[in-house]
Formats: sequence, C-alpha cells, structure tokens
Amino acid sequence: MGKPTGFLEYQRETDPERDPLERINDWEEFHLHLSDEKLRTQGARCMDCGIPFCHTGILLNGMASGCPINNLIPEWNDLVYRGRWREALDRLHKTNNFPEFTGRVCPAPCEGACTLGLIDPPVTIKNIERAIVDRGFAEGWIVPRPPAVRTGKKVAVVGSGPSGLACAAQLNSVGHSVTVFERADRIGGLLMYGIPNMKLDKRIVQRRVDLLAAEGVKFVTNCEIGKDIPADRLREEFDAIVLCTGATKPRDLPIEGRNLKGIHFAMEFLAANTRHLLNNRNGGTHNGHGEEFISAFGKDVIVIGGGDTGTDCVGTALRHKCRSLHQFEILPKPPMARTPDNPWPEWPRVFRVDYGQEEAKARFGRDPRTYLISTKRFVGDEHGHVKELHTVQIEWEKDANGRFVMKEVPGSEQVWPAQLVLLAMGFLGPEDAAIEQLGLARDARSNIQAEHGKYHTSVEGVFAAGDCRRGQSLVVWAINEGRGAARECDRWLMGETTLP
Repeated sequence: MGKPTGFLEYQRETDPERDPLERINDWEEFHLHLSDEKLRTQGARCMDCGIPFCHTGILLNGMASGCPINNLIPEWNDLVYRGRWREALDRLHKTNNFPEFTGRVCPAPCEGACTLGLIDPPVTIKNIERAIVDRGFAEGWIVPRPPAVRTGKKVAVVGSGPSGLACAAQLNSVGHSVTVFERADRIGGLLMYGIPNMKLDKRIVQRRVDLLAAEGVKFVTNCEIGKDIPADRLREEFDAIVLCTGATKPRDLPIEGRNLKGIHFAMEFLAANTRHLLNNRNGGTHNGHGEEFISAFGKDVIVIGGGDTGTDCVGTALRHKCRSLHQFEILPKPPMARTPDNPWPEWPRVFRVDYGQEEAKARFGRDPRTYLISTKRFVGDEHGHVKELHTVQIEWEKDANGRFVMKEVPGSEQVWPAQLVLLAMGFLGPEDAAIEQLGLARDARSNIQAEHGKYHTSVEGVFAAGDCRRGQSLVVWAINEGRGAARECDRWLMGETTLP
C-alpha cells in the first residue's frame, strides 16, 4: 500500500470532460485525462483492503457487485501511485483483454463495491484503468504477441462483440487457429455499432482488432451464420464452435400506430449513424450498405427507455441538431442516495446524470427524462409518418401477491409532438437461425442453455458465452464469459488447460 493515509488526505477527482455545448458539435470522445500527478493522487486513495470487494465480481440482489473480470484493482492502483506504469499495465492485462473498452464504457461496478465508498466517494478506479492502457498504447508497450506454437485445432467464434473478441484472444493465445465470423461489415459487434463514437472512438476498436489479426486471429465480415453459411458447415470444418452472438432481439412496443414511419429501434438508429460516420464523413444520407441514415435534424425526438442505450440515443440526436428532445422512463426517479434496502456493496441504485442527459440539459435547459410515464399510442399524419405520442402518467402499486403492478393516473393524459421515436427498452434474447440449425436447447428466457462456468451447450463441441447465454448484460460480463468459454473450450479440445 503506497500511502496508508491517502484516503484520508485526498478527495475523489474524476477525469475532466469537454464542455457539453462544445462536444455536441462533433463526434469526438468527450472524456479527457487527469494529469499523471492527479492520477497518482487518486491511486493513493485506494485503501488496499485486506479483503477488497472491488474485484469480487459477484451478483448481489440481481446486479453486479465488484468487477466481473476480477481485475487486480488494489495492485494497479498502488503501482500507479508509485509511478510504475508498465507493471500496472501488466497487472491490468492479466485479467482484462480490453481495458481500453471497459475504461470507457463500463458502468464501474467496482466503484460501487469500493470499501471507501462506505463513508466517502469511492476510488476513481475506471479513470485509472483507462489511463493505464492508454499510456500503454502511447508508449508502444502493447504489441502483437502471437503464440509460439500452434495446436492444429480450429475454432469458429460466431460474433465479434466483447465476448467473441475475448474468447478469440484467449483461444489464439494458447495456439488454436481461430476464425471469427461477423455479420456486419466491420468487426466489433456492440463495440463498433452499438456504442456511439463520442463514447468509444472506433479507431480504438479497430486498433485492438488489428492487434488480434496480427496475432493470428482470422476475421470474416459480412457473413451471418445460419444465413450466409449454414451452421452445420461450421461443425464440419471446425473442431469446436463458440457462439457469442449477443442478445439482439429488441423489445418492441406493440401499441396503436406502431407501424407508422419514423419509429425505430434504438440500435437501428445508432448502428446506421456510426456506419454513416465511418463511410461518409463528407456528408450524404446513405451509407452505401442498403441501410438509410436516420437523421434527427430539426425533429422533435422522443426516446422511450432509459439505460445506456437510451442515453446514447439522446447524445446522438443532440449531435444531429434535433429541435426538441424527451426521454421517457416507466420507472420512478431513483433516489439521490442509497436506501436501506440497497446497502453497500450492492450496486448503488441512485440517480445519475450521464453524458447525454448532461448535454441535453446544457442545450435545452432541462434534464430530458420524464419518469412514471407510459406511451398509449402513436398518431400519424396524412403521409403515414408519426407526428405525436399520447401518454399517461402511471403509479406502481403492490397487488394482493405483493407484486408491483402499473396503474394509470386518471386525468394525466398528454400529447407530445414527435417526428422521430426511438425505442430503447432493452433486448429479449438471441436471434434464432444458428441456434435452430444447431439444435441447441434454450432456457426459459430463450437464451442458449449452457451453465455459467462450463459454457457447454446441449450439443457436443458447441459452447455459448455472453449475452446470448446470460441475456442482456454489461460489457465486463461479456468479457468474463468470453474468457471462461475459451478456457472450457480449450479444456475440451486438449484435455487440460492453462487458461485462467
């Protein structure tokens, strides 16, 4: 422990961010770095607990507590405090294949479980993590490390999101020949097309993909398994298959007027926008891949649903120069501080202002969110395009069985103008084609049935990891499962494994 009294002497300080009214005029990342000296000070706040909770990675009350990939947080906090950045990077890479991603987009359950958070603001773990890996790239410490020996075994990884990439990286590191299949035109899955550029610059994603390719991972794009290639063919050509396809079926809102033009799933909007940025930086409204760019310019925009995806829609619509912006949440506004039924080290279910809401407040003078609201119907114009939403306020009450049920508030009906509606209400599970062709068993939520920690599906030699197995979740859980599936796949192929 570098400075035993650091947590008593120093206050929490997070990375600075670009001014909201400045950053909504471009697509560059909004977060900046603290100075080295300030990062050392923040590392000194780590208490180096005898029994740290920050890296436990368990589920408490249905949510992550601590880091699901078990990052050695106290160790690299101490190393940063001592200025030993190269060693801090080595510690970080022991558990995390992609800290440049998690240091930007993870909600940091580690900080929610930080022991210092019992009495003071927690250690700025996420900021230190990002600083370590960004320095590693800047200093040239992160270079391709292909395996010295190949095993002769071939593995197909389906899906190139964080789970698929982590799985591929681990399997390749022990000498297997790995081919990653991706149905989109670029590798990265959610990292490439689900998270906007201002939150995760796509050059950072591509940098890691290029590194994996240099280490020997083969990538195949524009190839949907189950459609472009029958899933059975993979069983014939590869020794093992790992499905990391994500949970990409969006939750719909089947109410009156749903078929009107101008109503889109959030991922349609976000993916088309990113592809447009990458392909047509000089303007235009079509991305060249048969998918129209969905513009919010000059429109009244309503985002239905909270969470990270809803926030990303808010931030993207602002950069399009929308006319007005509202975000609907059916749940009540969270409390400002932990409640007695949400004790440490559970994930703190408290009110937060994310980057998109901060930008909306700066642009329009108010937080865009309206809580306890339900959309009843969409109404269109004479051209079949949505023009307004009809809503009602709701309350949550317990029924006779103690379950919360939604109750409409009489007289609370309201009409909202809208020419663009974005549905960001989460996801229901993985898509069907490859699963059905392989004849895989599913669980009650339609996810691929495979036990956590083992990852073997009902079909011999076929594994599943990430959101397609556990349902929609955090990027750190995806990396956790991708690494775990690689370990079990390697064990199945070789009879033993050295993978963690």
